[in-house]
Amino acid sequence: MSPILKQKIRQVCEQKIAAKGGNVGLSFYAFFANKNTHPALLMEAATCWIQTHQLDHFEKASKIKALVDAQD
Repeated sequence: MSPILKQKIRQVCEQKIAAKGGNVGLSFYAFFANKNTHPALLMEAATCWIQTHQLDHFEKASKIKALVDAQD
């Protein structure tokens, strides 16, 4: 996973957890604006989410952050 995507995932997860608590769920779309401004990064996130980790559409932000942190 690219460093840019890892940073974006960590940032969004931390913001969501701080705002809504540890049980907050999100999808990989949460890491992107409503416009498709970076299609390669979106596809990287989708591939990681769906193919690599076989996650459900919504997962807990804490779980996603832990998966990213474990890759370092």
